[in-house]
Amino acid sequence: LPQVSGAVLVSGLVQVVLGVSGVCGWAAQRCGPMVLAPSLSIIGLSAYKEAAFFCSTNWGIALLLMLLAVTFSQHLGSCRLPFCAWPQAQRGSMEPSVPTLRTFSVLLPFATVCIICAILSHLHIPWESLDLAIAQLSWANSTFHAPWLRIPYAGGGAAGLGAAIHLWPGPLSPLPSPSAAGEWRWPLLTPRALAVGIAMAIGCSMNSVGCYVLCGRLLRAPQLPPHACNRGLCTEGLGSLLAGLLGTPGGTAASIANACAIGFTQTGSRFSVQISALACVVLGTSPRLAGLLTRIPLAIHGGVLCVTYAVAVGTGISYFQYADIDSGRNIFIVGFAMFMALLVPRWLGAAPAHLATGWVPLDLLFLSLLMVPVFLTGLLSFFMENTVSG
Repeated sequence: LPQVSGAVLVSGLVQVVLGVSGVCGWAAQRCGPMVLAPSLSIIGLSAYKEAAFFCSTNWGIALLLMLLAVTFSQHLGSCRLPFCAWPQAQRGSMEPSVPTLRTFSVLLPFATVCIICAILSHLHIPWESLDLAIAQLSWANSTFHAPWLRIPYAGGGAAGLGAAIHLWPGPLSPLPSPSAAGEWRWPLLTPRALAVGIAMAIGCSMNSVGCYVLCGRLLRAPQLPPHACNRGLCTEGLGSLLAGLLGTPGGTAASIANACAIGFTQTGSRFSVQISALACVVLGTSPRLAGLLTRIPLAIHGGVLCVTYAVAVGTGISYFQYADIDSGRNIFIVGFAMFMALLVPRWLGAAPAHLATGWVPLDLLFLSLLMVPVFLTGLLSFFMENTVSG
C-alpha cells in the first residue's frame, strides 16, 4: 500500500505540473473532431466488459434499471409536474415547472431498483448470482459495526514532509517489511511507483480532458477555454496529492459516468457538483454511511454503466458531423486509431511478457499506458490528425 500511495502522490504532482504549465489547455485546443470522435467513442466502449460482468449477476435487475432510465429520460422526458414550479423572487410569478422525470431519470430508477432488491433480500428470495469470492468480499466489507464518525488523518510522528516520504534507492532492492495491520505509513517513492504514477497521470489527464469536452457537448456550451482545462487538471492533481498523503490507494479524476448523466438529466449546475462534493465529505467521515455503498448490488452498477457510457459513445459519434467523413484520410485515422486501441490492450493482456525492456519500472510504464484504450486512441488520432496532410 505505501508504494501505491506513492504512485498516487506522483500522479498528483504530474497533473499539477501539466495544469500549471498549460500543456493540458494547449493540447485540448488542438483536438479537433477527428481526435474527439474516436476518443470519446473508445471511452464509452472500453467499459463494456465491466458492464457485462456486473449485469451478469442478475440481468433482470440491470434491464429493469435501464428500462426505467430510458423511459424517464427519453419517452417521458418532457413530462412536467405542476407542483415542481416555484415562485420568482421579484416578479411574484411562477417559473415554469421543470421536466421532473428527466431531471431525476438516473436517481429515480436507481432508488426504485434498490428498494426492490432490498425487498427481495428481506424475503430471502435468491435473486443475485455471485461467485464465492465476491460473496465473501461483500461480507468482509460489511460495516455494521463501524463507527458513525471518524475523521481521516495522515498520522503523526513525522518531523516534516520531506523527511517522512521515503526514497527507495533501487528497483531491485528489497522492500521494507509490511507494517502492522491498520498502521498508517507515509507514501513510498520507488522507481516502480514513479513509473506507475506517471502513467496514471497521463491516462487520468486524457480521460479528464475528454470528460470536460463531453460535459460541454452535452450541455451545448461553447468551446471549452484552455484555462478551464488547466484549472480542472490542477484541482484533480491537488486532490490526488492529498489522497496520496492520506494513504489511499486511489486519486481523484473526472467521472465519465457523472458527465454522461448530464446527458440524461440536462441539469448542468455548479450547485449540483457542490452538493455531491459535500455528500462525499460526509461519507468519507462516516464509515457506517460509506458502508452502504458496498451493499449496492453489482447488477445496479452494471445497469448504470450501460446507460451512462452509451451516452459517451453516442457523443463521440456525433462529432463526425463536423468532419468530412467521406475523406479517405479521415476514414483511415478513425479506423486505425480505434482498431489499435482495442487490439493492443487485448494482446498485452494475453501475453504481457512480450513487453520486456530489461528494466521493470520501464516495463510498468509502457504496460500501464498501452493497456489504456483512451491513451492509444488519443495519441494515434492526435498524431495523425496533426501530421497527415489532407
